[in-house]
Amino acid sequence: MANLKSLFKDTAIYGLSSIIGRFLNYLLVPVYTYVIDAASGGYGVVTNLYAYTALLLVILTYGMETTFFRFMSKEGENPEKVYSTILTSVLTTSVLFVVLVLTFLRPVSAALGYADHPSFVWVMAATVALDAFQCIPFAYLRYQKRPLKFAALKLLFIGLNILLNLLYFVILPKTGWNPMGIYDQGLFVGYVFYINLFCTSVVTFFFWNELKGFRAGFDGALLRRMLSYSWPILVLGIAGILNQTADKIIFPFIYKGADAQAQLGIYGACVKIAMIMAMITQAFRYAYEPFVFGNAGRDDSKETYAKAMKYFIIFTLLAFLCVVGYMDVLQYIIGADYREGLKAVPIVMAAEILMGVYFNLSFWYKLTDKTIWGAVFSGAGCLALLAVNILFIPKIGYMACAWGGLVGYGTAMLLSYFVGQKHYPIDYPLKDIALYTLCAAVLFVLMQLTPRLGSRIATLAANTALIGLFCALIVMRDFPLSRLPVIGKYFRKGAGA
Repeated sequence: MANLKSLFKDTAIYGLSSIIGRFLNYLLVPVYTYVIDAASGGYGVVTNLYAYTALLLVILTYGMETTFFRFMSKEGENPEKVYSTILTSVLTTSVLFVVLVLTFLRPVSAALGYADHPSFVWVMAATVALDAFQCIPFAYLRYQKRPLKFAALKLLFIGLNILLNLLYFVILPKTGWNPMGIYDQGLFVGYVFYINLFCTSVVTFFFWNELKGFRAGFDGALLRRMLSYSWPILVLGIAGILNQTADKIIFPFIYKGADAQAQLGIYGACVKIAMIMAMITQAFRYAYEPFVFGNAGRDDSKETYAKAMKYFIIFTLLAFLCVVGYMDVLQYIIGADYREGLKAVPIVMAAEILMGVYFNLSFWYKLTDKTIWGAVFSGAGCLALLAVNILFIPKIGYMACAWGGLVGYGTAMLLSYFVGQKHYPIDYPLKDIALYTLCAAVLFVLMQLTPRLGSRIATLAANTALIGLFCALIVMRDFPLSRLPVIGKYFRKGAGA
């Protein structure tokens, strides 16, 4: 239980940086969607290029984050040598990537559909290369259990990014103020990418102490052993990230209408509302990965993993209900001409929950060094997603993207569970999980009926009551008030009386 409390504490810190950061980043969504007209397709360009960025980040880190934690915890390995070797390897491949993109910039830009804006492509390449390199020092902070510096650097990036976006998308164009000619209206959407590159570069300087890890030297034999472990994780990662980005990458090529970028922008903006689920799963991942490898040899490790899965599902379902229940308020995060895509939000959130469950399940093959299974599961999920998108985007547009994600993650999750129970059985509390899932599904259906009450206040009140019912179930079954700090003693006294 002490280990589980440590996991919750680290998750809270990582989650604080993630949730606050994402919340502050949400300020950019209304900036973009209120300033950039949906019909212009400008936000579709942002959505499309960031999808490429996410895919490239996985390729350029090639599984070295997970490999780092695995080899740092292995007996007989020199932790500093492991860290130095991975740093050198990722730095080298990142630099080579940027050189290749700059060498073939024109044909690459044309192939991506940005022949008129090659600067978008080279800026994206430089940014993702820096991000890939930074992943290793960030992993080192997690290994050292230094979540405060981790969180501070993440928030530094977000804060600086927001300030510069407000300057270039609100203050300068609206006021006409342009000191030393720093604003060029012709770049407009391009400033999204230039600002990202600048902020990423600034964060790199704060890794001065962590980058001293190069001093331990490079070990080619060690790298070969690490690559043999990491390549299936790379395949897994590519398949996994394609589950998140393939729809946004292929949409402009498959959608039959002339307004492909506009429709993609609508979907991309609405998906931002669903990203609260991504915040929770990301925060959990940051803390859970080193936690799992650090506790792999304990007698009660499987019981702990089972409990962690249960609590993860409980709180993600609660988050799902909160977003759906208060959609009438959250819709104002995006501009009015983007809100037609809100119907995709519950589907995308459900897909994010399945992705989180799949991530929890994935540790059986990482702990047993059978990472090839992850590539198989994620590959199957990716194929399912692509099939749904290719078949249905021409018919139902971006709604096919939402359903494709749900099908893709669901496929990977089910495969991982059933195969995992044969190779690394864990007694998950399936009855409890099914109860909470069924309850959340019923409450969700009821929330679809509350708008018929006739007023927004009545709808919000009814949805709040439904969320309260779910919270009551949680308290009765898994988090009795008597266990809470401070106020819990009063409930214990009442029970004793």
